[in-house]
Amino acid sequence: MPVNPELQDRVFAPTEPYLVGREKVREFARAVFATDPINLDVDAARAAGHADIVAPPTFAVVIQERTLAQLLAEPDAGIDFSRVVHGDQRFTSSRAIVAGDELTATLTVASVKTLGAHAMVTAESVVTDAAGEHVVTAISTLVVRGDD
Repeated sequence: MPVNPELQDRVFAPTEPYLVGREKVREFARAVFATDPINLDVDAARAAGHADIVAPPTFAVVIQERTLAQLLAEPDAGIDFSRVVHGDQRFTSSRAIVAGDELTATLTVASVKTLGAHAMVTAESVVTDAAGEHVVTAISTLVVRGDD
């Protein structure tokens, strides 16, 4: 089943709130070799003017993953996850993610392009905090390989 072109412009329901935990930030920072003390030490983060430890910029994928799961589970999407490769990832931040943030994300399918037997699906996840303020927009392009 090919990717459904009618996915374009579809907006999914907001995710359940995600509470950013200190240890999750530290684990992620270590996994991506982020060595800045503000990513690991509360005192260093506060001395730099933050409320708590600061997540590396790519931490937004943790929240975005929840929105992409919605897309991949969509019955009429035509996306076979076993045929997906990650084509591109971008972030546009209004502010840093810090431990203690409660974040919600909403996914919009920005585009669906067919390239021969393959398709490219670009998904935009807008992440907001508990006050509804923009924190980061994460944009992923998924390449869905066609039949062999």
